[in-house]
Amino acid sequence: MLKKLFFIYYEWWKKIDKIIFFIILFLFLLGLFFSLVSTSIIASEKLNTNSYYFFIKHLIFILIGSFIFIFLSLLEENKLINSCIILFFICLFCLALVPILGIEVKGSKRWIDIGILPRFQPIELLKPFVIVILSTLLSTFKIQNLYLKYFLSLALIMPIVMLLITQPDIGQTLLLILVWLSLIFISGINLLIFSCFFLLLGSILSFVVIFIPKFAYIKLRLFSFLNPTSGNNYQSERATEAIINGGLFGQGIGEGTLNSKVPEAHTDYIISVISEEFGALIVILIMIIYLVLSFKIMKKIDQETNQNHKLILLGCLVLILFQTFIHIGVNIRILPTTGMTLPFLSYGGSSIISTSIISGIILNFTKRKINN
Repeated sequence: MLKKLFFIYYEWWKKIDKIIFFIILFLFLLGLFFSLVSTSIIASEKLNTNSYYFFIKHLIFILIGSFIFIFLSLLEENKLINSCIILFFICLFCLALVPILGIEVKGSKRWIDIGILPRFQPIELLKPFVIVILSTLLSTFKIQNLYLKYFLSLALIMPIVMLLITQPDIGQTLLLILVWLSLIFISGINLLIFSCFFLLLGSILSFVVIFIPKFAYIKLRLFSFLNPTSGNNYQSERATEAIINGGLFGQGIGEGTLNSKVPEAHTDYIISVISEEFGALIVILIMIIYLVLSFKIMKKIDQETNQNHKLILLGCLVLILFQTFIHIGVNIRILPTTGMTLPFLSYGGSSIISTSIISGIILNFTKRKINN
């Protein structure tokens, strides 16, 4: 048994892209470190509990996530795709249960808490599987008509979008639509049709935000973003102040004040927390690490001959880059508030597991092909 496990590990280690693996592992550990230094004060002062409460939870999710991305990277490619398709429908079912069983937090019903399992956000777990099933649909040879593929992909993603809008969660809605548009753009769609898709979806979302009362909070955020003097930008203003106060080298570990001013700063505003305590220089270095990871994945995509695998890798990379851009954009106030976590670094079990699934998929499809 041990001999067999060692052989499996040896074969996996021989094929895995070690640079991508170590970058992913380093980013997760970096997130764990920032969780330790940014949440200890919240746990001890606000929750009156063990100062390592959030850190321990983060550590547990990192350990679970590490097991997930290593396990997914071990699977055969076809088995991984089939497993992701099955898990897509399971997670979609969980997302459909949110309006029924979901719990409401700050006016949004996005989480499921059924007691025997930790509270989780279904859309976070669903996102990686959406990429796999969309990529598989767009690259299948069983459907020859390209425009039929686009229509089916739209029919697949629309129920998810509708469920997200009802929560409401416009941030994740926009992220999924951007990923879907990226995949159909990469697959070779006519630019005129692509532009029509883009304008149609943009018009629908604009109508929803402006004219439906349930989404008045989104309109308020947009107007507050466009008019900084409106007085409705408390969180964004505090985040910007934290970045400015941190300067180039930061105020030092534990010296930041953003966590005590803004709720959930260690999730939605982690970049501002890092910048305040460690300085803008560290944030720049983190951004460079993301770019190096992206470059390594792009090199693998360029070498990939399987169209499905190529689309899956591009979808995963696009998801990471868009989510990172949105998170940092909100923190530096070039985008309105969306409540988007930063992949690898933000605190949050659902976010960590989602990023781990994406990492496992990336590691699997970037493995070195060895001819027997």
